Amino acid sequence: MMKKSNLFFILAAFIFCSACNDEWKEEQYEHFVSFKAPINDKGVTRIYVRYKTEGAASYKLPLIVSGSTLNDKSITAHVAVDSDTLETLNYERFQDRTDLYYRELGSQFFTMPANVTIPAGEITTELGIDFTLDEIDLADKWVLPLTLMEDASYDYMANPRKNYRKALLRIMPFNDYSGNYSGTGLKIFLRGYENEAPIVRSQIPTYVVDENTIFFYAGMIGEDDFYRKNYKIFAHFDEESKIITYSAEDLNINFEAHGTSIFKIDELMDDVRPYLLHRYITINNIDYTFTDYTTVPGETISFTVRGSLIMERKINTQVPDEDQAIEW
Repeated sequence: MMKKSNLFFILAAFIFCSACNDEWKEEQYEHFVSFKAPINDKGVTRIYVRYKTEGAASYKLPLIVSGSTLNDKSITAHVAVDSDTLETLNYERFQDRTDLYYRELGSQFFTMPANVTIPAGEITTELGIDFTLDEIDLADKWVLPLTLMEDASYDYMANPRKNYRKALLRIMPFNDYSGNYSGTGLKIFLRGYENEAPIVRSQIPTYVVDENTIFFYAGMIGEDDFYRKNYKIFAHFDEESKIITYSAEDLNINFEAHGTSIFKIDELMDDVRPYLLHRYITINNIDYTFTDYTTVPGETISFTVRGSLIMERKINTQVPDEDQAIEW
């Protein structure tokens, strides 16, 4: 009886192992096509593109074929702009605050092919998108919403999960001076009370205007403020003199810059990772005044802003693509 029992278990184990071996000869997961565009806590994927006054800057969006076996056929994926998904995202996140809505990037700012081929034997490829962002206003939040098209006649299946089938690309142009500066050295005072305790912001985001100019919002104004466009302060960097010239568009904020503001750039290689370059941009002698005329209806509040800003960029010198080399 014992011998028959042992024989039964041996036979069962053999059948089980044979079945396991056969499983790996067949596809365990479907060959779905997906974008590689993981979303952040804002519901979008930030992509960084070098700003160019002339010519196009390219971004390569990865596409992936899922599955446990090799892709054995050539696949032609069809890509289109997906306005509906962006509209849904805007309403779900911002409801009636339409001033905070992401704006769809217009066709005048980009070109891309409608189709992209993933060759047989490959599981990845890249969709090349060319951006021409001259004169774009980054006071608005621009998004290029893409989707993988589906049709019974196509030779592939798009991933059924929305976050893999869609790519909501938040376009972030950059130049040598744009990015998030540490704001701990910049003091914001009520005008006339410069000897009192200041207001300090942890970070000061800055945005591209052109290759040598950025803008930031005055004082405590941020990108979620309804009237943010009224408070744009432009900073132009003169690479020869290292002097920064400030200006504002809205005359109602009574903007005035005082003294001479200068900048410097320092570079240092990392002690632990010798391929990593630390680039520090320091802005000194910031001194300006402005009037807030929108926060309190019917009232104006004047501010003095003084101090310095510093931004660090970490650049992987082994990566040829500049937008990918910077550790954003």
